Amino acid sequence: MNTSLDGNALDGSALDDTARDHLVIERVPITHPDAQSLIEAVQAEYVARYGGQDESPVDPADFEDPLGQFFVGYLDGAPVATGAWRRSSVKALRAEVTAEIKRMYVVPAAQRRGLARRMLAHLETTAAAAGIEALVLETGMKQPEAIALYLSSGYEPIPGFGYYCGSDLSRCFGRRITSAG
Repeated sequence: MNTSLDGNALDGSALDDTARDHLVIERVPITHPDAQSLIEAVQAEYVARYGGQDESPVDPADFEDPLGQFFVGYLDGAPVATGAWRRSSVKALRAEVTAEIKRMYVVPAAQRRGLARRMLAHLETTAAAAGIEALVLETGMKQPEAIALYLSSGYEPIPGFGYYCGSDLSRCFGRRITSAG
């Protein structure tokens, strides 16, 4: 299934003080060894949930300025989460400038601590700073925790787009991150 969303997104529970004090989100290239290790882990999760890896096209250049940004979250120095956004041609929510969330993932040992919610907020902040008006994303029906995270974070269903458009297993969501006008 599409790695645009977290195969292991958290349920949105509050981040405890210990995790908040130690989570550090750093911008890195998608080719960074920590990013690649976490991408391999989420691909293994997709194999377990869907029977195959995500096959949607991803160009590493999409996550470099001015097209997008890629981040790794570190907990006590260990890479535990990823999240990224890339500019998109998808028109949704009356926004002229959109970006697509990609590669959301939190390792199992760090789940249910609010880290996915914190990464999502970071993506929203950095995308808004880059002039993005709305974020869009795709996730799969076999990722109910990801769907719950996005819905509880103010994302709303939007028409399908991209590689998995029309798939019965795919769900797309969007959220305005800046006000119109």
